[in-house]
Amino acid sequence: MSSNAIILSTASSSSSYLYDVFVSFRGEDTRYNFTAFLFEALRKNGIDAFKDDADLKKGESIAPELLQAIQASRIFIVVFSKDYASSTWCLRELVQICNCIATSSRHVLPIFYDVHPSEVRKQSGYFEKAFAEHEQRFREDKEKMEEVQRWRHALTQVANISGWDIQNESQPAVIQQIVQRIKNIIGPKFSSLPNDNLVGMQSLVEELEELLCLDSVNEVQVVGISGMSGIGKSTVARALYEKIANRYNYNCFIDVREIHRQSGQLDVQKRLLCPSSNGKDLEIYNVSEGTCLVWNRLHNARALVIFDNVDKMEQLQIFSGNRDHMLRECLGGGSRIIVISRDEQILKTHGVDDVYQVQPLGREDAYELFCKKAFRGIEIIARDYYEKVMDDVLSYAEGHPLAIQVLGSSMHSKSVSQWESTLAKLREHKNEDIMKVLRLGFDELDYTNKEIFLDIACFYQYAEVEKVTEILDFRGFHPECGLQDLVDKSLITIEGSRICMHNLLRDLGRCIVKEKSPNQPGNWSRLWEYKDLYKIMSNNMAAENLEAIVLTDNESRNLEIKMNADIISKMSHLKVLEIRCFNYYFGSLDYLSHELGYLDWTGYPYERLPSSFQTDKLIELSLFRSRVKQLWKGTKPLHNLKRLNLSYSQSLIKMPDLGEAINLECINLEGCKKLKQIHSSIGLLRKLTILNLKGCTSLIKLPHFQEALNLETLILKGCIQLQKINPSIGLLRKLTFLNLEDCKSLVSLPNNIMGLNSLEYLNLSGCSKLQLLGEARDGEAPIRSHTTLSVIKWWLYSRVHKDSVSCLLPSSTTFPCMRELDLSFCNLVQIPDAIGNLSCLEKLELRRNNFAKLPDLKECSKLYYLSLQDCKQLKYLPQLPSRTLLPSNVYRPPLFTIESVFELLWPHACFREVTLNMLNCPKIVDRERTTRMTISWIIQIGQVCTLLPSFSLSLSFLCKNQELTYSLVSGKDEVSSIIPGSEIPRWFNNQHVGIDSLSFPVKPGDGCLAVLACVVFGTPYCRRTVSATNPPKLKRRYDVIAIPAFLFENLVMDISDHMWLFYLSPHAFAAGQWSSDLQWRINKMLCVVFDVKVELKKYGYHLIYKEDLELSKLIMDSGNS
Repeated sequence: MSSNAIILSTASSSSSYLYDVFVSFRGEDTRYNFTAFLFEALRKNGIDAFKDDADLKKGESIAPELLQAIQASRIFIVVFSKDYASSTWCLRELVQICNCIATSSRHVLPIFYDVHPSEVRKQSGYFEKAFAEHEQRFREDKEKMEEVQRWRHALTQVANISGWDIQNESQPAVIQQIVQRIKNIIGPKFSSLPNDNLVGMQSLVEELEELLCLDSVNEVQVVGISGMSGIGKSTVARALYEKIANRYNYNCFIDVREIHRQSGQLDVQKRLLCPSSNGKDLEIYNVSEGTCLVWNRLHNARALVIFDNVDKMEQLQIFSGNRDHMLRECLGGGSRIIVISRDEQILKTHGVDDVYQVQPLGREDAYELFCKKAFRGIEIIARDYYEKVMDDVLSYAEGHPLAIQVLGSSMHSKSVSQWESTLAKLREHKNEDIMKVLRLGFDELDYTNKEIFLDIACFYQYAEVEKVTEILDFRGFHPECGLQDLVDKSLITIEGSRICMHNLLRDLGRCIVKEKSPNQPGNWSRLWEYKDLYKIMSNNMAAENLEAIVLTDNESRNLEIKMNADIISKMSHLKVLEIRCFNYYFGSLDYLSHELGYLDWTGYPYERLPSSFQTDKLIELSLFRSRVKQLWKGTKPLHNLKRLNLSYSQSLIKMPDLGEAINLECINLEGCKKLKQIHSSIGLLRKLTILNLKGCTSLIKLPHFQEALNLETLILKGCIQLQKINPSIGLLRKLTFLNLEDCKSLVSLPNNIMGLNSLEYLNLSGCSKLQLLGEARDGEAPIRSHTTLSVIKWWLYSRVHKDSVSCLLPSSTTFPCMRELDLSFCNLVQIPDAIGNLSCLEKLELRRNNFAKLPDLKECSKLYYLSLQDCKQLKYLPQLPSRTLLPSNVYRPPLFTIESVFELLWPHACFREVTLNMLNCPKIVDRERTTRMTISWIIQIGQVCTLLPSFSLSLSFLCKNQELTYSLVSGKDEVSSIIPGSEIPRWFNNQHVGIDSLSFPVKPGDGCLAVLACVVFGTPYCRRTVSATNPPKLKRRYDVIAIPAFLFENLVMDISDHMWLFYLSPHAFAAGQWSSDLQWRINKMLCVVFDVKVELKKYGYHLIYKEDLELSKLIMDSGNS
């Protein structure tokens, strides 16, 4: 059996000692009473005590076995009884014990059973009588008499040590005290685990301890540990075992798979019972007998049992017998059972209380572990030269401890160039040691799950779950169950809507596909690299086994290789063909596999698909940027087709009859510039939901939508020849998105468009010939009666005359549910007051107009976006919503609920941007009021950020008398604004002048809710003209926050000073938000730097506490800044 298969309580607590305890006692006095009870207590507490055999104590000389046991013991218990001194064996043991403690730091615990300590110390009473007999017996032997004196000296020495006089004490209580004293001396067992294996383990062990509820002493807890192979499951468990094993009366750590493989089920039971057998072999003849023995010996024991490497359910069923969860019921309160398995389903089936998923190492721990293996304590002067390769290695390993150790060891004592060579080799030839461990999980899968694993490894490492599920279902692999099995076995994870697979598991799958014919890609079942397809084509290889080819454009972006398309005609079993590149093809394509369900060929080089191509299994057909003129003639069976994409096929002149495509959901013909009309059959497709005709510049006619009643999205942007819309559009009651932008020839819309009840988005930008919109015709009700419009964007860039636009402006009665309104670039000199009554308005875009003032917006309580950029005549900022985002009772816990904030953030709780943009508004007046209003709004929004940290909110505000374009990139935890000015408000009570960087004290836990800061900065004259070669970024993962301004080429920045105001919520201070190697700085100081070259003149900040929550109201009520 493997030496690592089991860690038992019989293992030594130190590499120097075989036994924890050696007990010296007079057998006739205590063997069947006190000493027996003591040995049982030691055994139950996992303390390894040597127990002598009566047969050893025969003859005059001490037996070699006893001498070795004394030498190999760490603690000595001496039980003094009435006849102890009568035994020369006991006295000689005592002398040996005294010799051991004289030469090493070992412990003696004397116990005075039925004698007084003074009797032992002075050799009086029974001890006096015994020594009289010894002296009488040895009076003629000088050496023996010298030995007697050594006995006396040993008795005196040990009797002077503090111990237990139990003549009038409760023996069970004293035994418990003795056991606890021994446990305190021994401490945590198994401390010889190599430190290299414990990098990053401390936090994991602490998390596992918390999950185990170790303070709960009444219940038995069963916890599972899961994770991919080599991730450190056993290491974490061993580290925990080392730390807490001494708290339990009974403990063992069993490698179930190894023992089960070598010896079978009975040996697993034997290993569980081994600590109770005192080193003797157990005779168990069947599982039922073993189950009974487990029950009898472990009944009510307070135990720590760890079953490692459980890969089959039956390996645990041997502990169930005829009772469910027998081991859980057998053990006493406070016991803990840990089951370690790659397969979470095994853990769930076994009925664990919780499952701990071991995650990959973080960046710092991965770095530390790699350095320990690669450098092994050697100081490398030029370590920086290694950093780049080290980063590549760590990125490849993705925190996998085994991979990091193996790769680090393989690079030990090598130069940088050797490291690079090793890494290059690794990309081609994977490390066998790593792959061997990872393969254990794959080998446990059934056939279909293996196929699913291989498909994901080869093609879909980070793909959308929905897409992968559809493809796997087409392939016949039953993905609904299969994907969950892979998740349970830690072979994939599902994060949000995506499937994720570790790089190492991806490589494992690809190695498995290649393993039988590593240099013959024509024999593989899957192909994922262009070089292998090129190898097949250039060598005219047979490829009859190929079922799927998925080639992305990443690796071929700069390649211009010629491919022989004839070979594809010979791939008769292809089910998936995805080629996304623009390589050159020669030869003819006479045949495509009849098994194809997915055909996605970017740059398809032929004018038609092969005439013999059978399309009945086709689910998706995508020929992006192809040279197709016409797909085929006539009709084809297309009853499985769901998606058709011919976008930017600029040679396409005719669409085929799609009447057979009864399940077609999406048609994308964007950029098909020569297409003049689309087939009338499209109007009959009842499941069609998306029709994209954007940029079809020759399109003059739309079909009659008589049966396409499920159409939700219709995109006609840039259809410059389209003069009218078929009146049947009014039948599309589910239409939510209608984009008519830049339909420059469009004169009018059909009257019945007013009945599109579900319409949420309408884009009319650039419809320069369109006469009117929104007027009710005779006999028709106005739009408010028929529509539930919730989002309408009016893009009227081509409208430059006041009157032509004003007649189209909405009122609160016309659009009571309007959320978004865009009237940018309309040259408006007045905005109607009715806009201020749009209570549902969320976004108002009024850029580049000529009005001097705005109506009051305080009733627009849901407004979170207001853009007034380039409104050069604007003088006054209107009254902003008084209840924007934040209810008055937000900070009154009895009244506040999270739902109330969600209601105020109606209807979405995930705004990406909250913006007040007054860029290039040179005539703005009353800047003090503007500053107060801006700060108040920042605080309100920032408080919502604090309450709802899942939101991503930002606020930008910029006024300049020259042009400047900017963008704010926001994280979750800051709201910022830029306004003109040079005077920091007085209540910013920490102000600094003459700076080149900013810093704020951060003291987690001191009750600080946020930091509100104001920075005054200007732009040096030489920097007024800037470019966007390296636009600044908001560095949220590090300890800096960049100024929220992107500067673009040919724009001039004003020389006047500006104030940058920003609010940082406490979430910005959390250690998890920052680079871990900078945490010590974050705990003391928060640093802010500018990414653009600006002159920092001064700054101030105000730390916001609970008592400041009404600060925004006080600011607005105050008459000064």
